[in-house]
Formats: sequence, C-alpha cells, structure tokens
Amino acid sequence: MLHLLGINGPLQWISCRLWTVAGFTFSARNLKVLQIIWEFFGHLKILCKRTAQRKESSLSSESLQPIVVVHGGAGSIDDAKVPGIKIGIKRAARSGYKQLQQTGSVLDAVEQAVKSLEEDSHFNAGYGSALTWEGTVEMDAAIMDGTEMEAGCVSLVRDIQHPITLARCVMEKSRHSYLAGDGAMQLARSEGFDILPKAALITERAQKSLNDYKLRRNKSGNSRLPIPPGTVGAVAIDAFGNVAAATSTGGTMGKLPGRIGDSPLLGAGTYADNEIGAISTTGHGETIMRYNVASRILALVQHKNCTIQQAAEQVLQKMTLRFKETAGIIAIDHRGQLGIYFTTQRMSWAYQKGEKLHSGIQAGDNQIEVVCDES
Repeated sequence: MLHLLGINGPLQWISCRLWTVAGFTFSARNLKVLQIIWEFFGHLKILCKRTAQRKESSLSSESLQPIVVVHGGAGSIDDAKVPGIKIGIKRAARSGYKQLQQTGSVLDAVEQAVKSLEEDSHFNAGYGSALTWEGTVEMDAAIMDGTEMEAGCVSLVRDIQHPITLARCVMEKSRHSYLAGDGAMQLARSEGFDILPKAALITERAQKSLNDYKLRRNKSGNSRLPIPPGTVGAVAIDAFGNVAAATSTGGTMGKLPGRIGDSPLLGAGTYADNEIGAISTTGHGETIMRYNVASRILALVQHKNCTIQQAAEQVLQKMTLRFKETAGIIAIDHRGQLGIYFTTQRMSWAYQKGEKLHSGIQAGDNQIEVVCDES
C-alpha cells in the first residue's frame, strides 16, 4: 500500500516500523501527511546546502586570496650563502603557489614547496641535510591538513630525496600518523620510493660544516655553538579557508644519531587547523618542542583574539627570554592573515599572493616582485 502512495525508500521503512511498533493502522491521509513532512525536510536540507555554498563563494571572492608561504630556516646565515638562498626560497614559494593554482589543494601546495627546498643544497633538508656526529644523514618531516586535521610524520629517514612526500604517504597510505627509522623506510620501499645509494645526500658543504663544527667544539668544549639554519617549511591557504602546513629538516649539525627535533612533532614544529590556522617553525629544536611553540601561538589566536603576527612575536620573545634560545616561524590564520617572525640573526622566507612575490632574510625585509606564471 505504501508504494502506491509514492512512499518509498527511507520513508517507507520508517512508516512500516511505526506501523509495527506502535500497532497503529495509518490511513492514506496520515501517510500522505508524513510524505509531505519528509519532502519538506528534504527541500530544507537542499536550501541550507545552497546557502552554505553561497557563503563559501562569497568568502572566496571577497575575503580570501590563496597564499603560499615558505621559510628556509632560521639561524646564522653566512653572507656568501645569501644570494643562493634568496633564489631558492623564492623559487619554492612560486612552485608551491603554481601547484595550488593547478590542483586547488593546499596539501599539494605545501608539499611541492618543501620538495623544491629539499632538492636545493642551500637548505638543511633532503639534499643538503646537516650531518650527524657520525657523518650520516637522518631526516625528519611532517605534513598536516587543516580540513580534517589529518597528519603524517616521519623521523630518522635515510637515503630518500623527499621525506615530506614520505610523511604524506604515512598520512594517506598507512593506519598511523607517525613512523620512524626502519618502519618509515619499509613504507618507503613498499610505496616505490627511490632508495638512493649510501651517502648520496651528503654534500661537500654539509661535510665541511660538520668538520668545522667538530673543530670549534673540541677547541671550546662548548656544546652551544652557533649552528647553520635548520629546517624548511611551508604553509598555505586557499580561497575557501582550507589550510595546510609542512616541515622538513636534516636536524642540527653534529647531532647524535637517533636525535629527533621539533619539526615532525605536531604542536611543536608543525600544525594546521582550519578553525585557527597553520604554522611551521624553525630554530633550536629542543627548545621549540619543550615550549610547544606552534600550539602556544595558535592558542593566542584562538582564545586571546591576537593576530597571528602578535601571537608569534609574543611567544618567541618569551621563549628566547626564558630559555636563551632562538627560533622563527611562518604562519597563516583562518582569515588569511600572515605571521612571519624570528628572534634569530636571519631567516629566509617568501610568499606569493596573486602576482606579487614577497621575500626577506633579515628583520624588516619585504622585497616585492611582480611575477607572471609561465603558462
């Protein structure tokens, strides 16, 4: 009888259950009323969905412009290295932005930006990573999607070009969020990553830096010597407010084998949440993870109504005052506002927004270039 009234699917099931459980015999009129109510809520659902889509479209056209921000590490940067670093950091920002335009994915954008830096020997990630005390390369990375707050993290990765891609693989291809050492390498092999020959990621620059570090430390006996910048990272936002963050590093120069820093730790070196923002940190890893820098900054944005720039300045200044160690961050909040700040001597950074490419390496820098996509 129900199907003769045009009552099918879920409505028919509900009607039958009510009939059976309550022991009632519904008239055709009552069932028709039930159908009208069901159709009303169906139309209401469609209306709500269309309203949300209009709000989303309005937000993208009036408020938010897609942005990709990158950093190349904070610390003591020699003058001789500055030109190469500037070229590499701007290339990475453009590469990530182009990827965002092509795929519309902030996750693709931050991964691509970091991959560009992992391929550049001027930066401490991938090819160009700092060496352990034993002269080997052990890398860490993390990537996080702010939409569902999914993340992938890896540590003690060896002999692959792009740890950031392996981190994303952990997020998308495994049932875990963090893999390290042999487990991470096993996943890399099973997913077809190219495993490079031993020492293929060791550069002459990294070897010289390690030798110099050992010499200075042996002479002074001081374990807190200035070290080259560590870590690269990227954050991005799209027109709909979706954010993502990615961080990759070779770690600190002369570290003990097995050491893990802040970069792959969610809430310390990397974090992304559409409701607050995205952040990637760089600097003294042991201090950043103890102070939980990324989470502290985003908490000020969420709970104290600070801008992302205000929050970054407040947290890093307090960290430096308390621990006598330095750091830097790039960040973007859910409104598309940027935070770029460091308490180190220098930090290379760049971002693209529309046709404008901004970059800097010293406090107060903001060089602007107008760029056009090659397509």
